[in-house]
Amino acid sequence: MTGKSQLGDFLQARRSQLRPEDAGVTTYGERRRVPGLRREELALLAGVSASYYTRLEQGQSLSASPEVLDAIAGALRLDESERGYLHDLARADRPRARRRRPAPERVTQATEQLLDALADTPAIALGLRGDVLAWNPMGHALFAGHLDPGTPDSPDRRPSMARLVFLDRHTRDLYADWPSKARAVVGNLRLVAAQHPQDTALHTLLGELSAQSSEFASMWADHRIKACTVASYEMRHPLVGPLTVLQQTLSHGPGPSVVIATTEANSSSRAALTLLAQVAVPLAGRDPVQAQPAHPARTGAAAATD
Repeated sequence: MTGKSQLGDFLQARRSQLRPEDAGVTTYGERRRVPGLRREELALLAGVSASYYTRLEQGQSLSASPEVLDAIAGALRLDESERGYLHDLARADRPRARRRRPAPERVTQATEQLLDALADTPAIALGLRGDVLAWNPMGHALFAGHLDPGTPDSPDRRPSMARLVFLDRHTRDLYADWPSKARAVVGNLRLVAAQHPQDTALHTLLGELSAQSSEFASMWADHRIKACTVASYEMRHPLVGPLTVLQQTLSHGPGPSVVIATTEANSSSRAALTLLAQVAVPLAGRDPVQAQPAHPARTGAAAATD
């Protein structure tokens, strides 16, 4: 899974997904043997020679300038995230040192304080590859209540959000629109893979997911890019029923990112989170007798109205 092959695969995939009519290319009703644009059509739109673009797509050219990449991105109608991804792949093409074992990831004191401050808000700290480095009780209860709350404390037992989404039945059932969540995970992993092409742990994760999940392999081959910094998801929690949360990723610098889940004020989803707190807090040491949730039939949407 080298940067070179990924660059060519990305260009070919996105070219095949761009219809001629969407790119302003006139076909005169002709029958076309390939889906999407032809290489020479894309090259013409980008203002480069067809032979040069062909070499670039086949991984035979390592000298694409930022200006040429921007021209190709414009022809392919890439958005900002996809454009940045294209540049990252081009940089990954260039000769680099051999892959190295990544340094262990740790939660900073500032991140620990943030998780504590967000006591009433589900929050988890994620590493570069989506490993859960820490979570507060609400984060554990919402995203992975079926797991031991202490697993992030041990590096060799840390949950991987990517593995959970694709390989864990509980997490799959948690999202009403699971494909949307899965595509967001794949899109984010693509961005990370382009930025860190020498990360051995990441390559191991991608290989494992591709081997164990045909859905992951299919989505990875689609070459869709998605920066999932803010997204709304409908969840079906086994304890409190359905709720809709806004997941936001807070990231500053090279340290871990923090994902929080918020709900709309005075909604059934907010009521469901409040009820979940009665289950989550006992896990942190509160008296479970005082924190019994309401009857299951009264959870989620039944506990309040929007």
